Amino acid sequence: MDNGFNAREVFEMAVGIEKQGELFYAGASELFDDPTVRRMLADLASMEAEHEKIFLTMMEELTGNEQYSIGHDPDDLAVSYLQAMTSDVAFGAMDPLSGEESLSDVLRMGIEAEKDSIVFYTGLRGIVPEALGREKIDRIIEEEMRHIVMLSEKLSLCGE
Repeated sequence: MDNGFNAREVFEMAVGIEKQGELFYAGASELFDDPTVRRMLADLASMEAEHEKIFLTMMEELTGNEQYSIGHDPDDLAVSYLQAMTSDVAFGAMDPLSGEESLSDVLRMGIEAEKDSIVFYTGLRGIVPEALGREKIDRIIEEEMRHIVMLSEKLSLCGE
């Protein structure tokens, strides 16, 4: 059986990355006593959860033609490889928080994870043909870029 790269699985991976981000920021919010900092980090976790919902919606919007690309991968090695990568990408690649991190540390970690996710999604973009949903990958990349801008603005306000 000829199986191509499944665009739906790109969105499943994106959902997984966003879920990891949500858990990271929610956990980070518990590290700080300052209610303003806790709220900011909780808001970041909420944004990740919102992105997760966006990506789920995008996945649901795939038409029958966008779900599967044309290609030869009889053993599903390409898809298996990409799925295995998600545990080592973005927030999944981070060491667990030690509890000693400053707010600046947490924001920098978030920025790096968002950058890593953009690299990951850019690589995936090259696999999904234009006619089969590449514009949806572009939307994911744009969303992650917005996160970096927002995190960078918050970092500049930290003063650490």
